[in-house]
Amino acid sequence: MNASDPAGPISAGEFAARMERLGGFETRPRVAVGVSGGADSLGLALLIQRWTAERGGDALGLVVDHGLRAESAAEAARVGGWLQARGIAHAVLRWDGEKPATGIQEAARAARHRLLAERCRKEGVLHLALAHHRDDQAETVLLRFARGSGVDGLAGMAPVRSAGAVRVIRPLLDLPHDRLVATCCAFGQEWIEDPSNRNPRFARARLRASGEALAAEGLDPLRLADLARRAARARNALEVGTAALLAEAVEAYPEGWLRLDPKPLLAAPEELGLRALARCIAATGGGAYPPKDEAVERLFAEIADSGFRGRTLGGCRIVARRGRLVIAREPVGVTERLGLTPGGEVWWDRRFAVRLAEGAGGAVTVAKLGGEGWQTVRSAGPDSCRIGLPEPVRETLPALWDGNWLAAVPHLGFLRPGFPLSAVAFHAPGVVLAGPAFPVVSDRVGII
Repeated sequence: MNASDPAGPISAGEFAARMERLGGFETRPRVAVGVSGGADSLGLALLIQRWTAERGGDALGLVVDHGLRAESAAEAARVGGWLQARGIAHAVLRWDGEKPATGIQEAARAARHRLLAERCRKEGVLHLALAHHRDDQAETVLLRFARGSGVDGLAGMAPVRSAGAVRVIRPLLDLPHDRLVATCCAFGQEWIEDPSNRNPRFARARLRASGEALAAEGLDPLRLADLARRAARARNALEVGTAALLAEAVEAYPEGWLRLDPKPLLAAPEELGLRALARCIAATGGGAYPPKDEAVERLFAEIADSGFRGRTLGGCRIVARRGRLVIAREPVGVTERLGLTPGGEVWWDRRFAVRLAEGAGGAVTVAKLGGEGWQTVRSAGPDSCRIGLPEPVRETLPALWDGNWLAAVPHLGFLRPGFPLSAVAFHAPGVVLAGPAFPVVSDRVGII
């Protein structure tokens, strides 16, 4: 802990001021908390519970059991018992299925965020609080620096970010770990120490073990957190410029594709043009991560060449048409098939929220329309060929399948005769294109 840091537990007043700075809460806030069982997340859960209760709201503790250790189920149950004893509603979420042989921590992190976000959507909770603190931020900056990250990476974790329908908040990001430990002690709350935090197999554990040596060279958590703060300030300025450029150059369609005018991007400062292009691909391609900088730079140079016709990148097809670029999901990459029951909702291909109305009927499968499905739609309504959708977009639309039979295609207004339920699909990409100032249009329904 730095000598200038306040010591001791986090008070109710201090925490309320932090939540006030984050803003954006309803009158009676509901806030979910990711709870691992460590002092950090349990301390945050107790602070969130007190804060929401004072405002007539409530907290929801979400415990993820990754199933990576034999004792993980028992530990998750123990954490759930602690939350229940404190009067905090909770759920244990399990990461089922096969686990990768390599990159296990990265895969576990992705699974955790997916499970947390899905449960928040199911519960109608708008805010997901995570207990990352200053020491975590410092480790993140070091890890990204070691990987050659630029400004975005060195900005570390953001205190607030959008994750589809859920807002992720980190109210403790500038506080040291010691204060979370003190907070748990003040509440009389036990916690669990995760042995993986000391396992030298993992980069974060190795950084923690070398913390004293790094601090002796000036790379202590406070200085690294300051670096993240300054990098975040630069990133925010670049984001404003990128959003303005996208508002000028992009038309975004609810079927999940973009029409891009390349001229404003090529005329803008190169960094802004590259960022705008990368954001278009990330928002359309359905990937968990944006394309690599080197690949975007190559594509940008190709687009500047008047002979550009098209290529694929980041799960997208980029095609030149009438002086514009059509950016659409690459059909071959759309493989996800999700079960959907009446009254339920799924997040499909990291691009669409698909809902099925309540009523009589069994489960259906959400999968891409594909070429065969498109022909079924055309046969049912010949006028469908007039719908102004580029060919790759048609195939990658979310469709509901009843066995091998096409049941519904919400974006095309198709519903098989006799199918008892209606469905809707909303474009909800995992990566937001930009701020609210860009046009969203459709050839069929106009401005929305």
